[in-house]
Formats: sequence, C-alpha cells, structure tokens
Amino acid sequence: MLGLLGSTLDRGTAGPRRWEHWRPSVALCQHEDLVVSRFELLFAEPHASLAATVRDDIRHVSPETEVRLHVDATTDPWDFESVYAHLHDFARAYPFDPEAEDYLVHITTGSHVAQICLFLLTESRHIPGCLVQTSPPRRTRAIEPGGYQVIDLDLSKYDRIATRFAKDELDERTMLTSGIGTRNAAFEGLVTMLDRVATRSAAPMLLLGPTGAGKSRMARRVYDLKKARRLVRGPFVEVNCATIRGDAAMSALFGHVRGAFTGALRDRPGLLRSANEGVLFLDEIAELGLDEQAMLLRALEEKRFLPLGGDREASSDFQLIGGTNRDLSQAVREGRFRDDLLARINLWTFRLPGLVDRREDIAPNLAYELEQFRQRTGTAVTFSTEARRLFLEFAEGPDAPWPGNFRDLNAVVTRLATLAPGGRITVDQVAAEIATLRALWRESWAGHTRDGLIDLVVPAGTAVTLDRFDRAQLEDVLTVCRSAPSLSAAGRVLFDRSRARKQSVNDADRLRKYLARFGLDWHELKASV
Repeated sequence: MLGLLGSTLDRGTAGPRRWEHWRPSVALCQHEDLVVSRFELLFAEPHASLAATVRDDIRHVSPETEVRLHVDATTDPWDFESVYAHLHDFARAYPFDPEAEDYLVHITTGSHVAQICLFLLTESRHIPGCLVQTSPPRRTRAIEPGGYQVIDLDLSKYDRIATRFAKDELDERTMLTSGIGTRNAAFEGLVTMLDRVATRSAAPMLLLGPTGAGKSRMARRVYDLKKARRLVRGPFVEVNCATIRGDAAMSALFGHVRGAFTGALRDRPGLLRSANEGVLFLDEIAELGLDEQAMLLRALEEKRFLPLGGDREASSDFQLIGGTNRDLSQAVREGRFRDDLLARINLWTFRLPGLVDRREDIAPNLAYELEQFRQRTGTAVTFSTEARRLFLEFAEGPDAPWPGNFRDLNAVVTRLATLAPGGRITVDQVAAEIATLRALWRESWAGHTRDGLIDLVVPAGTAVTLDRFDRAQLEDVLTVCRSAPSLSAAGRVLFDRSRARKQSVNDADRLRKYLARFGLDWHELKASV
C-alpha cells in the first residue's frame, strides 16, 4: 500500500478515544479480505508524531503489516508542480516489482492536489498498481473499518470504455479521410499513425507526395481533428510558398512595418502571427528562399521573429505542417534547403501515395466527388450501371497513370457530371472521356522534360526513395523508351556498347528487368505515350 498521511482524518482525537473514530489509514489494514503486507506512508515533517502513532496503531490491528514512514518534503500541499514533482521522484526511486507484488494507491487522504497527482502517476504507470478508495462505516462513532473500493485504471479491461475509444478512433480516422473509406492497407496504416500523432503532438509535421495527392486537404483535416479535440484554439492558415518570392514572401509570412518597402503603407501582421495558437500549412515548403527558411527556423524554435523592416520582435505559437513533392534531402545536398530546418521539421513525416498506388480507392473517391459536385451545384448526378463499370475498368487498370492524381479524378467527375443528360452519366460519355484522358496524358508525356518523366510514370512511393544516381540513370532510360518503337529497339540503344562484348544478347530482357526494379512495365509505359 502507498498512501499519504491524513493530518485531520488520521488524527481522530487525542488519547485512547482515537479508537472510537474512523481513521482511513488504520482502517485500511483492518479488512480481513485485504491483507496489507507493507504500507509505505508519506507524511509532512510537522506531522511526524502523528505518523508514528498511526504506524503503531496499524501494527496493533495488523501485526503482519510492515509500516515504512517517508518524509514528504513538499512545503505547500496545494502547489501542484511541487507536489507532483516530489511524488514523481518517489515513484521513480521506488523499487517496484510487479511480477512479485501487487500495489494499491490510497487516495482517500491527503490534499485534493496530492490525490490528483497520485491518480496521474498511477494512470501513467509510473506506479504500477490500482487505486483504492476507503469510506467510513455508517455509524458515526464506530471502530469498524468501513468499506473500500479498488479501481483499476487499465481502461482496456472495461468493455464499454474500450468500445467507445475504438469508435472515437474510427471517427477520427474517418475525419482524416474526409469520410471516404479506404481499401488500401498502406494508406489505412498511414492514417492511423497520423491520427495518433495529430492528437498527441504539437511538433512540426511533413506531408510528402506527388502533386494532387491530397496534401492540402489532409493538412486541413489534421487541423479539424485537433480543433475537435480542443488541442488548438487558433485558425488554420494556408499559403502556397511557390506563389511568393523575395520581400513579398517575407512580408506575407512574417509581416512588415509601415515604410519597410515601396508600397508598404501600413503595418501587416503576417501569416505566422495570424496562425497563433493554430496551424500553419506551408504548401510547397521547398520553394521558400534560404532567408525565409532561416527566419522560419527561429520562429519554430523560439516562437519569435522580426517583421520586415521592424526593430521589435513579434511572437506566435503555432504548429507547422509542411507539404512538398520535392526530395528535401536532395534539396539540402544542392544547397537549396537548410539542413537545420529539415532536421527541425522532419520529426513526423508522412508520404501520401498517389492515385495509381491506391487504385482500389478510386470507387469510393468517385462517389465522394459526385457528392461534392452535388453540394457545389445543387444537382445530383449518378452513373448508369454500365457507365460506372466501364469507367472503373479503365480507371483501376494499368492504362490510367493518373499523373495529376486526385485533381485529375476531380476534373473527370466535374466534366462528366456537368454534361450528363438528365443527371445520368452514360456509356458514350465515359468512352469519350477515356479518349480525352488518353490524349491529354499522351500530350503531357510528350511535353515533359527529362526531369519530369520519373514523377509522371514512377509510383510516388518509389520515386521519393530514389538516389540521385538512380534518378539520373532512370530519366535517361525513360527518354529512350519514349521514342523507341519496341522494347528490343530501346534495349539496343541503351546497351549498344556492352552488347558487343556478349556472345548471346537479350537486350529486351535486360531492359525489362531494369524497369521492373522501379515497378514499371514496358507495355504500361508505352500505353501512356
């Protein structure tokens, strides 16, 4: 048993008449069905005499109980910080052995602050035991021990609580996915981890993934979740860093004072101050200049920054979420991104997969986009059975690379729904849309520079892991494949030196195996050309 001496309740009254009163610490050792082998009793030094009396009385009613007295150095029993610190230190130093002993924590005595601290230490498992609450007998003057109740704080043992927690967690994950069910196990795992981090941490987060993968929407959902849990009080502030440069970036982010530059006619607070006690989402964070990166780093570490042209610091306490489709480690190596800033924001990093890596989620997202269209326009549109089957057969198949990811899908649904006769999307519409998409993607492929080919055809989860050497080599291979009429022809161009030294050559097989390393297939590749 661990407990605090009750300076009033444990005193009872002076002399032998104390036995006529209920004293919680003594009564706890009088129950026949609760044998206390050891009682660790903490007391304030001014009450040393009372502690000795309680110890002797416990020995009298329960000779098998060893009472150990510990002086509690807390000077103010209502100072939460001090009380918690002393009890925490005691718990950390105590040689608990849960395999050999059971522990109970008595929370009837002591100040309310001390009781709260004991609860917290037991709930966090710093004290590996259960709580025990005692109550006096019904008769006012009696020597009966009264009652006691053991409270186990392991919530997993309570079915209704566990069910409620499971439902809360499901509701939170549903919030993060905008209510769209996912059938992709990897994305489901990502959302589960994102839910845990969002509700337990205020540290910066990074959302990586290709353009159109939903980074902006996910950042907004993280904010909505934190707001629902009352973890933030401020607003959600979003800015696309690719749209601001130079003084405009400094002013937009950190604010400026009047006269800081031509056209600065009045003070501007800046987005960092607007996001105080909320969430700041910096989309395309890799596009920030090095000067802005340095100021952002200081704002994250010290919660303070200097507005443009100002001589007085401003302050803001916000959570940062950064989004990018760039390889930030590569940007650091090229000198375009600060390594200290990356180290600061790279604590929680989530890679959102592109649509091609979540083909099984196209169907539920299709329904979501139709509902969004209805909310925007007031018009309900549906697919005919055959039209939906035809569209999903194409959309979920290898012929659809979806380079724009969910933005492409949104555009498709908008076109189909807008032109649907009588609110019903037909097979002819879908067939025409598929032809349009193939033409658009073919033009997109042909117009891509070498640097963009990988992001167009390689799954996002693979592309972001490529070393610079592999990326450069693969870009050259894709450039050759784009213009070659066949797999063998591309192989002959790529292996024209080494094939001369081989007695038996199979250029097509060599190239096929090389592409497979990156999740690419020749026929799928050429289908988009």
